[in-house]
Parts: sequence; structure tokens; C-alpha cells
Amino acid sequence: MKLKKGLLIVLEGIDGSGKTTQARRLVRALRRAGLEALSFREPTRGRWGREIKEKARRPDSLTPEQELSLFLKDRRENVSRNLLPSLGRKKAVVLDRYYYSTIAYQGAKGISRARVRRLNERFAPRPDLVFILDVDPARGLGRIEGRPKKEPLFERKGYLARVRRIFRTFRGRRFVHLDGTRDKKDIAEAIRGNVMRLVHRFKR
Repeated sequence: MKLKKGLLIVLEGIDGSGKTTQARRLVRALRRAGLEALSFREPTRGRWGREIKEKARRPDSLTPEQELSLFLKDRRENVSRNLLPSLGRKKAVVLDRYYYSTIAYQGAKGISRARVRRLNERFAPRPDLVFILDVDPARGLGRIEGRPKKEPLFERKGYLARVRRIFRTFRGRRFVHLDGTRDKKDIAEAIRGNVMRLVHRFKR
């Protein structure tokens, strides 16, 4: 199946919401449908993404403005190296986190959400669909409790509650909010159904 244009599909949610699992499932489903599908994530494994991950292991290692600066640098690199080239080749791109996470996470630390959005939308392509998986912070943190590398800069219950509230404010035709506590297969099918309806609009 060929597309008339590249499609950018984003998975969002607080830590432990299940977005990474669903991003992987979606890529497999798209490939089974005969599409050229690629997957990327933010923070990336590039220079700036690695620095974010390193700093995240220590609480209060960065000011909110320093966090924002690093995320913008990492995203610019991801957009230029991965997103724009892939979309230009008319591929389906699945992205695990994007600038809505920056709006939510840095917004929850007091930075103007409108400013964060404006800074990102100057260079970052807007997605065709954004799935926001909603879970209670306590449940989300419980899901990731066994991870070997903790990120106390972000993984705090009260903070994630504020982040969740911001995620819930995103509205519009491109946003789909889903209950992240539902069965994984049910969530995957809901995502796949929404994406395939979009695909059929843009297939050759």
C-alpha cells in the first residue's frame, strides 16, 4: 500500500501509560497492512537525548529552562535527521513522545505552555494523529517500578498528576484520548482503527 503523503502518528502520556508498548504494536500492524512504517522516540539516542537521560537520573539536576533547551535541541535533530526525511519519502512514522510531552512536562514546572508550543511549532511538523493514553500517576509509576534506570527528575507522583492534567487539555480533531488502563489488545485495536481510517484517506 502506498501513501500520497507521509503520515506522522504520535503516542503520548505520562510515564507508565503504555505508549511505548502501543507504539511498537502500531508499527507492526501498519507493516502487516503493507505500509512502510518507521518508529522513533524522544528523547532520542543522540547527543542531546543521552544528556537528558543522564540528567534525569538525578532529581533537580536541571532547571525547567535547561530541560526545555535540551528537549528543543534533541527534537531539532530528530526532525532534521529522521522525521522530515521519512515523511518526505511518504512513509508512516510512529513517534513515541513529541512536543506535547514538552508542553505537559515543562508546563507542569511553570513554563508557559503557549511559549513551549510556539517554540516547537516553528520547526517541528505537526502530527496527523496524537493518541494520549490516560492513567493515574500511581498506576503509571507502579508499572515502571521494576525498570533498572530510574528517572527521579520526572518520575514523581505529584508532578505527574500536574502533567496528566495538562495532557487532558489537548483537544481538537487530531487528538484521541484513550483509557490507558484498558486491556492492551483493546487499546491497540482502537489505535489501529483510527490510524487505518486516516491511511485510507491518503492511500494512492
